[in-house]
Amino acid sequence: MIEVNQLTKRYGPLTAVDGISFRVEAGEVLGFLGPNGAGKSTTMKMIAGFLAPTSGSVSVCGHDVVGEPIAAKSVMGYLPEGAPSYAEMTVAGFLEFIANVRGLTGANRRGRFDDVVARLALGKVLNQPIETLSKGYKRRVGLAQAILHDPKVLVLDEPTDGLDPNQKHEVRTLIDAMAKDKIIIISTHILEEVDAVCTRAIIIANGRILADDTPGNLESRAPSGRLEDVFRSITLGTATHA
Repeated sequence: MIEVNQLTKRYGPLTAVDGISFRVEAGEVLGFLGPNGAGKSTTMKMIAGFLAPTSGSVSVCGHDVVGEPIAAKSVMGYLPEGAPSYAEMTVAGFLEFIANVRGLTGANRRGRFDDVVARLALGKVLNQPIETLSKGYKRRVGLAQAILHDPKVLVLDEPTDGLDPNQKHEVRTLIDAMAKDKIIIISTHILEEVDAVCTRAIIIANGRILADDTPGNLESRAPSGRLEDVFRSITLGTATHA
């Protein structure tokens, strides 16, 4: 379980995340939605332990992210926005480095390496420097490092950004296949992605949660039955907040 309690992040007079609370259970795929500057990526960074909160707490599988950072991060895979990596490394070298960091050894290491390379179709670029890859391939490498150690929790910030339609379908299929025994949080601006893979959606704006429901229930709020219409009305303040 992920438990977020009164999570707040301030930068001087700016409050980027304003006292949000929610829980995510195993088997859930939570879509985290909001306009630019809503606080999505800041929240994801705090859940992943990349950014310290001003106040509030995050617990991942029973481990406080601030108080027990190594234990919390050991059960998490994190894909940051932009999929940063070491550009001069080859894909194979980078994934071997991640395997070292994650403490993977022996047959399990080789099995996990081969699995993510196959799942994300990275075989033909293994020996290329990451800086020479297309944006889509860089995104796939970022997702590969996030799932290499088969974590219980995945925190994915814009996982299909830069991918073509076929690649997006492949990644969504992968997420769906992994969802049965994992906790997955996806930050996205692609509303069709929420319909495709998410069992639940949170809409955030100005650092506050405005709605938390299943995609189907959210869609039922609009006469059109379209999630984009619900999203627009909620973020503009013309719908009833949940």
